[in-house]
Amino acid sequence: MSAEAADRQQQKVREFMNLLPLTLAISGVPDAAPNTFFSESQMESRATTIRLAYKIARQLILEVVK
Repeated sequence: MSAEAADRQQQKVREFMNLLPLTLAISGVPDAAPNTFFSESQMESRATTIRLAYKIARQLILEVVK
């Protein structure tokens, strides 16, 4: 991996982490209660919801900046 590709990947990670609070708020996914375990399908469902919310959060920020 080139240094340029590594820098780009780090930038994407920072962007994701910066948008994570907004993403979770948009997703509406509740925090798990202590000692609560999810099945594989529940985890996949939650992950899909968060992925879609991230796309919306990113679009929202880009629109606000314009």
